[in-house]
Amino acid sequence: MTERRADTDTVDPGVPEALPRTLVGLRERLGVQALDRLWIFPPSRRGRREQGLIAVSTFQADGERRGVVTVAYTAEQTGKGVTVESSFTTEGEVPPDRFPILMKGVVLRGGEERGEPREVEIEGSADNFERLMEEFEAEWTEPSKS
Repeated sequence: MTERRADTDTVDPGVPEALPRTLVGLRERLGVQALDRLWIFPPSRRGRREQGLIAVSTFQADGERRGVVTVAYTAEQTGKGVTVESSFTTEGEVPPDRFPILMKGVVLRGGEERGEPREVEIEGSADNFERLMEEFEAEWTEPSKS
């Protein structure tokens, strides 16, 4: 008897380029020096379509509070190529110690299917950001040519 798996990650490859291209857009839009931390949520995949979310803590001028930006992306791979669209939303400002509670709230609102985010410390460091980007194929991490 053959066992069938319901694990959609093995069935639905999603769009491997989506997250790195979204991160490149984040770097281009906000600049690495503004990035404190990233919370990268597991994407939702259906075949060659993918939706994902990145929550971003940004440094503020006062040095005490952090800006909160969310980056939602949708991507699709078709016979004509890959499209990745992202939207940036400024959510407000909070003290840095509030982020664990804030991320738990995002997980709860997203439901169990969203999963726990991966926290990545950037701390305004280009080296830290580049270490993250090294996890992806080089052709997916090139700056956009638009």
